[in-house]
Amino acid sequence: MNVGTASLPCVTHALRRFAPAKINLGLSVLGLLPGGYHALHTLMVPLDVGDELEVSPAETLNLTVQGADLPHDGRNLVYRAAQAYLDAARVQAGAGIVLHKRLPLASGLGGGSSDAASTLLALAELYPARVDLHTLATRLGADVPFFLVGSPALAEGIGERLTPLSLPPLHLVLINPGTAVSAADAYRWLDETRQFTPPLDVQAIRAALEAGRPLPFFNALQAGVLARHPEIGAALTALSAAGLHSPLMSGSGSTCFALARSSEQAQQAAAELQRAYPACWIRAAEGRERSEG
Repeated sequence: MNVGTASLPCVTHALRRFAPAKINLGLSVLGLLPGGYHALHTLMVPLDVGDELEVSPAETLNLTVQGADLPHDGRNLVYRAAQAYLDAARVQAGAGIVLHKRLPLASGLGGGSSDAASTLLALAELYPARVDLHTLATRLGADVPFFLVGSPALAEGIGERLTPLSLPPLHLVLINPGTAVSAADAYRWLDETRQFTPPLDVQAIRAALEAGRPLPFFNALQAGVLARHPEIGAALTALSAAGLHSPLMSGSGSTCFALARSSEQAQQAAAELQRAYPACWIRAAEGRERSEG
């Protein structure tokens, strides 16, 4: 076999991969970049909730999605990620992929990007080759490279410049009111106001986490989204009323989160919120220091 070409799988059984959600412990949009991109400064943290994938060797590329009504072809980021890897590795075969979708769609948790990154990592194990996964990930989407890192990281540029960080344990509650928010819309609403923001004070955020104090962070996209989706503001209010601190919208929304003092408090608050808001998607979660296969 030639270097850089993978024709036969190194693994003959299905690989199961967890695709973690993420939150943004603050999201600053510094301004516009050429090509319609935005300059970001955000602290991203993978969580212990997410989607799952099964990836098996196959003659052709095929994708099945369970748990959500999503396309099974090139309109799906998982499919595009798989095709990108197979092409780059010059694989003369394909892969059978089953995506078990458990995160809400268009929710600011990075689900699609995480699914794509997990696909790249699984295929790199299935068909090893000299392929630059970071380059492929950057082409697929701004958040995809982060999920290759598998730990908290400061993301800069369009999200591709990553500095891994170690953070204190995180206990939090997530609430999604059932509203899908397009990231493109959220950024467009910010562009209309030109209310770009300064870099986050990462050291102050880390110090507040260590001390258990409210976090000195913000989300540059939040004001524009809340102006059009008051139910997201109601979710933030509900988190505060449940005794949690530092409520914030994650990414472009619509999922919001707030921090708890302990896992027990997070579990109790999530259960109480679920009883009060049965139509919402609510989870207690913890931060992950690294991805696990």
